[in-house]
Amino acid sequence: MIKLLALDLDGTLLNSSGKIPEANKQAIKKAEEKGVLVTIATGRRFRDALPVGLELELNAPLITHNGALLKYAQTLETVAASLISDKTVREILRVGRAFGADALLSADPHGKGTLFYDRVSADNIPLQKYIVWSKTLHGDDAENAVIHVENLEHVLSETETVHVSFSGRCAPMAQLEMILQTELNSSATVLTTRYPRLDFTLIDILPPDASKGIGLEKLAVIENLKAENVMVCGDNFNDLHMLEFAGTPVVMGNADPSLLEHGEFYTTTSNDENGVAAAIERFILS
Repeated sequence: MIKLLALDLDGTLLNSSGKIPEANKQAIKKAEEKGVLVTIATGRRFRDALPVGLELELNAPLITHNGALLKYAQTLETVAASLISDKTVREILRVGRAFGADALLSADPHGKGTLFYDRVSADNIPLQKYIVWSKTLHGDDAENAVIHVENLEHVLSETETVHVSFSGRCAPMAQLEMILQTELNSSATVLTTRYPRLDFTLIDILPPDASKGIGLEKLAVIENLKAENVMVCGDNFNDLHMLEFAGTPVVMGNADPSLLEHGEFYTTTSNDENGVAAAIERFILS
């Protein structure tokens, strides 16, 4: 019996307009009424996932930062947090700068979370758009949400780092991913989220003990649940670990083709066709 449902956000729970379809909202409520714990498992930092958690009034802590931080939306209670050491952060920044990439540093695991950056290249349009989007999302609280600093290394002694990220076009980010994997070895986890149609890739560098799968497993252990009690919906490479962990793994119809080729995963309709609602109806409500 399914007792825990974890939903990826972008490309899964949210449609292409970044909204939660009403059908998905209603299906989630019905699942909770059946006693199912429902959470979101996202690569987004906690503060960027918080509005969705509050809108849905979810009954479980949010799994954010690709599993590095488990935290309740309503109370801001931190359930579990993994951090990157300052030494490793400095190495990540060194590698990124040598490549010419722009870094974002996500910190403050015990609060709502703060995003620091020190430079944005003129040609890094995706990052420029993300910073504008993030500031818009947080409105009056934007000055505490996204902070420009002179040098990222200077803030390390003042906060705790949850993850570092780089973003840009697919081809250069694929090169940077390989370099990071080689240079960092086992000192950190490198996860990528690719959107080929947008020519955009996001690289998240996390603590070595972090992934969506590990975060989901932590929550399952806390709730005394086994993998067979867990259902997951996702659409991208950073969802793979939690899809492999779950007893009922579901990929979206709009998922990356390589994920759709996994015969052990179920497939639902796309995020613009209420795929989450259809999966909940099939596996939980039927």
